[in-house]
Amino acid sequence: MQKNLRNLFGDHHGLDDKSVEFLTKALEKNNLPGFDYLEFKQSLAALLNMNMDQATAMKSSFATASTVGLTKEKLIQTAKHYQQVLNKEKTQFDAALQKQVEQRIAGKQSEVEKLRKQIIQYQEQIRKLEEHIKRSQATIDSADDHISQAREKIDQTKTRFDHAFQSIFNEISKDIDEINTFL
Repeated sequence: MQKNLRNLFGDHHGLDDKSVEFLTKALEKNNLPGFDYLEFKQSLAALLNMNMDQATAMKSSFATASTVGLTKEKLIQTAKHYQQVLNKEKTQFDAALQKQVEQRIAGKQSEVEKLRKQIIQYQEQIRKLEEHIKRSQATIDSADDHISQAREKIDQTKTRFDHAFQSIFNEISKDIDEINTFL
């Protein structure tokens, strides 16, 4: 009967094949025994395929079905049974869909939010590192001047020391020469 159910419910309106198959399998699985709405629907479809108008096809199908005990009340009752089957499937589908949303969407949204916060932390770390680099570069830049000034100062000190040393050393040498000459 599965093929017939797919033909009965899925051949029109451009319905999704996978969804139609899922729902018609649920109807098949929950098919009530005896001649009921599903068998009536199949009989009606067969008559409509013979180019019979809707009202005549429905009356003819019902007249045949009533010979095996189908009443209007039982037809409506069993049609409502299949609506309940479909509602149950929809409820289960909606729950599964919600779970997928939570796993695939909410989980990703949470991951994205976590990454955004992490990016902000990284940006703050980068800002601090850039600040350290700027201070270090300023120290390096001023160090060159300090080194140059210190080198100049040291060189001046050395020159003055060497001059004083040479002057005093020469004076002592001169004194030694005079001591040797005069004493």
